[in-house]
Amino acid sequence: MQNQLLFPLPLILVILIGFFQGEVLHAQNERATVSGQLRASDTNEEIMFANVLLYDSQEEEFLRGTVTDQRGQFSFSELSRGTYILKVSYIGYQTYSQSFYVGRLSEFLDLGIIMLEAKAYEISELEISARRDEIGRNLDRRVYNMDEQISQQGGSVLNAMQSLPGVTINRDGEVEIRGSNRVAVLIDGQQTAITGMGGQSGLDNIPVSSIERIEIINNPSSRYDANAMAGIINIVYKKGSEKGWNGNVNFSAGIGSLSKKRENIADIRDQYRFTPKLNPGFSVNYRENRLNFFAQGDVLWHKLITRNEFIIREYTDDQPAIRQQFLENRTQPIYNIKTGLDWMPDDQNSFTFFILYNQRDYTDLGDLPYLNNETGALVRLWQYYEYESNKTFMTSVRHQYSFPQAGRKLESTLNYSFRRKDELFHFTNMESGIPGTDTTDLVADENIFDLELDYFHPLRTGRFETGLKGRARIFPNEITFTPGINSILDLELQGTAEYREWLYATYGNYIYENPDFEVEAGLRIEYAEVDYLVDPNHSTYESDGYDYFGLFPSLRIAYLFNDANNVSFFYNRRVDRPAESQLRAFPHYSDPEILNIGNPGLQPQFTNSLELAYKRTYQQGYLYFASYARFSDQMITTIITRTGDENSRLVRINQNAGKGSNRGIEMTWSHSWSRDFRVNLNSNFYENIIEAFTLANAYPQITEFSQDRQRAWTGNIKAGTTISLPANLQLQISVIYYAPDIIPQGEISERYSVDFGLRMPVQQEKGEVFLNGSDILNTMNVKTITEGGDFVLRSSDFYETQVFRAGYQYRF
Repeated sequence: MQNQLLFPLPLILVILIGFFQGEVLHAQNERATVSGQLRASDTNEEIMFANVLLYDSQEEEFLRGTVTDQRGQFSFSELSRGTYILKVSYIGYQTYSQSFYVGRLSEFLDLGIIMLEAKAYEISELEISARRDEIGRNLDRRVYNMDEQISQQGGSVLNAMQSLPGVTINRDGEVEIRGSNRVAVLIDGQQTAITGMGGQSGLDNIPVSSIERIEIINNPSSRYDANAMAGIINIVYKKGSEKGWNGNVNFSAGIGSLSKKRENIADIRDQYRFTPKLNPGFSVNYRENRLNFFAQGDVLWHKLITRNEFIIREYTDDQPAIRQQFLENRTQPIYNIKTGLDWMPDDQNSFTFFILYNQRDYTDLGDLPYLNNETGALVRLWQYYEYESNKTFMTSVRHQYSFPQAGRKLESTLNYSFRRKDELFHFTNMESGIPGTDTTDLVADENIFDLELDYFHPLRTGRFETGLKGRARIFPNEITFTPGINSILDLELQGTAEYREWLYATYGNYIYENPDFEVEAGLRIEYAEVDYLVDPNHSTYESDGYDYFGLFPSLRIAYLFNDANNVSFFYNRRVDRPAESQLRAFPHYSDPEILNIGNPGLQPQFTNSLELAYKRTYQQGYLYFASYARFSDQMITTIITRTGDENSRLVRINQNAGKGSNRGIEMTWSHSWSRDFRVNLNSNFYENIIEAFTLANAYPQITEFSQDRQRAWTGNIKAGTTISLPANLQLQISVIYYAPDIIPQGEISERYSVDFGLRMPVQQEKGEVFLNGSDILNTMNVKTITEGGDFVLRSSDFYETQVFRAGYQYRF
């Protein structure tokens, strides 16, 4: 599979079909506050009630004025990007004048202490006015308003992310940014046990109706954790700020799996059909004086087919080929509630308290028939009933102290998260006419303590940021095997384990800007220690872990041609620490012939990233290009090998596979042809390279595996249109196309889908109704080929992707 060109002709067709949904908004500081302090040069005392005037850069127009307070301080807020002239006058002192520049990166600027020389001078009375100018947009992140994602209303955050530019969903339901799943997911800027600490999880637990926006940060600064080389996804919950009572209520209902993608291969339980989806929710907010109370809750209840995979296992020796099906029908209620309080006891101090609770309970019914591929005879029927409950609680206390100088502040945050996972499997095995029964029970408790301290200091030409962070994470778990008749369980793999993580970090960021250049330079220093303690009776693994002391720099240099054109260069170094589930030394028996097991010896993955981005804004839209490259060492991946028994079963184990790289070009074009018609197109073409590697899987015995160098070009195109129709009706149509790609040991085929959404305001625009459909042609499925030297796996997964929803929302 070397030097393959996996880029097919259907891409051309997709470009002609439609245009990408939802305009991309680049995050920015739209306005800035500038402050300073006046002192007398002869006495060094603060000067109160001095006149401070603000002019444009040519001194042709007076903009506004103010007077200094009792500390001699002044400030101007809501300043747009540009160059200004500051004039200061006070009776008995010379008039002082200086220019300064307001850029896009700093929300606060400090002009420092201004010394006035003694000399008599008087000025006339002021007139105060204001003017706002349009500004350019940053290139380090993107912001998507969930209210604009009409075709995904009523679904989960994971559903909504599938349509976002630069984001794909892989075969395991994980989010990928530019071809990598090494993504950190935050909730309101904080890592939580809900969405995963070392890796991502739980995105299908959060309804879109609860979310205000999603931020995608491709090049995080040193202020963020060094974890996640592909970038950061920040999920921001809705929270009102209007005075008095306000909020909204919503309800949606849907149905999926209207037709079968493929019939079962044996006489097993039927695939779920016409699967119902329900999503009621509410959000309420009350603000009065210095208090702001907020609360929201929702339920996401649905049935769905999580997996419907058809697999053919072929061997190079005389073992017969096996044809199997992995069908998993799920019933899943999900409950979310978040409530909190913002409190400002005085002008310098503010507190935010909130509690977030998530509960996901699901029941899975699994059917796995195994047939002789040549004769069609049933070799084995494996069925299971699984009940899993995940309860997650998070609480956070945040304090902000604001210094008298505008923009200078100290923030401290204390977070605590707790998650309990109970997973119970009942297995029934019919093999060669002999029945068997088994039970496994996993209990895991995760405790996370986070403490952060951040300091922000505005400067005359930018700002300085610094901070500290500490984390303790304790994750004990225990799995118990209860063998029944004719058990297949390996009893030497049960027992206890405990994940322990200690993380200490400090960072510093310096931001400088002038009318032509912007520079953001930072360094994060991080020490991490992880111990994974394995039951001493474990037959394969023993306690292991890792630690590192690392320097993680970040850099952004931008050149501003004008307000409409700018180019930015990014560099950062990041780390991917293995998730606890990747280290877990217990097997997962949902498929007894392709076992999954973790690896306590897994090491962190380190990555250096480079990017050059350009954006041109014009009256009807914008055009964005980015060229990027990422170089990784100790790549974390999953390797499948044979177990060596007489049935030629397989085992999938997490491993470090050496070096790899990813380089490509991304383009986004957004254009409004009129007020009623907007089109968007996003394309992302990249080359994946996995260097040759050799490693050994440890279970059930040492099995060596070697892989030659793999290399392939791939990509995706997302296109959509938003059309305003009569009666205030809005229509969205989007098309998603994923090109073939390489994976460790193989490749994944192309896939595509078409979505639509309709929305109309009602009740004098206080209400809203919608109708949408995901994968309306029912074409999205995942086909892979995996080669292990002495075997080949050919898989096609026809899981549920087609869903139609209707809903209503009312705002008050």
